[in-house]
Amino acid sequence: MLYRTLFPRDLFAELDRMQRVLQQSYDPSPSIRGFERGGYPALNVGSTPQSVEIYAFAPGLDPALIDVQIEKGVLTIAGERKIERPSVDDKTTQHLDERFAGRFRRVLTLPDDVDANAVSARYRDGVLHISIQRRAAAQPRRIAIQ
Repeated sequence: MLYRTLFPRDLFAELDRMQRVLQQSYDPSPSIRGFERGGYPALNVGSTPQSVEIYAFAPGLDPALIDVQIEKGVLTIAGERKIERPSVDDKTTQHLDERFAGRFRRVLTLPDDVDANAVSARYRDGVLHISIQRRAAAQPRRIAIQ
């Protein structure tokens, strides 16, 4: 006679397995758009004593269709990536579609010491580079001792 119990023989091994399954469902995992913590476009944000530098990785976009705005210390990058698909007919089959298409919007809160009037934006090789200068009063300066 074969006995089955409600609990597996090694209860701790089963609990460990269940924890791994749950962790995989909640942990961010890499996808075509990078880690799920961000969005599209993927951003790199850094700063120097003179400026704040933002890099948005958005290949295949028309720079004229990207909207960059600063209002009340908030930077907004918005736009739309058009869907590019092969012509549809009876002989066409799409097997995989991993490229992001549709509207996007990224919003960043900027530091208080940036100058919203001293901003430059360039789009080159699929990377949008936004440089925002800091106010002169906020930049570090050396004070001579007499």
